[in-house]
Amino acid sequence: MEITDPRAMRALAHPLRLDLIDLLGRIGPATAAVCARHLGSTQASCSFHLRQLAKYGYVVQAESEDQRERPWRVADLRQSWSASEGGIAAAELERVFVEREAVRLLDWSQARPEAPEEWRSAAFLSGVTAPLTARELDEVGERLLEVLAPYIARTTGQASVPEDARFVRILLTGTPLPEDS
Repeated sequence: MEITDPRAMRALAHPLRLDLIDLLGRIGPATAAVCARHLGSTQASCSFHLRQLAKYGYVVQAESEDQRERPWRVADLRQSWSASEGGIAAAELERVFVEREAVRLLDWSQARPEAPEEWRSAAFLSGVTAPLTARELDEVGERLLEVLAPYIARTTGQASVPEDARFVRILLTGTPLPEDS
């Protein structure tokens, strides 16, 4: 989902709302009560934030056999926005997103020594600095997403998930360094 409306960006720029989208993407359709248990929040808070996400099309009501339940599901597993075109709202959303990802990285750094060896050795954190044009940087981003496409298909049910699979967060960034003065 390409987000262009500043109001929709502001609606998403809330840590609990990002957590709700992430959770629903991992566990599938769930009620506000289930979300609250997973996220350590309250049912009322999750219900409010799910309704706000629904208002902007991020989540939709899911089918339920029990008419008393109101499960929600993610409308689109991928959200993207243009920080260069979204103004203040996009800048705030990007700030919240980056802070959230930094916390995830730091949490992994602390948990890594206790993780099973296979996950400690498989996990990676690296960086590279290379001279690229804007067009080349765009191409690198597209190619990285192509590499991930078969694994992303597992989250939508388009491909089977191995029994020993875990959800893994892969953060891709490509940001120009400041120009030398």
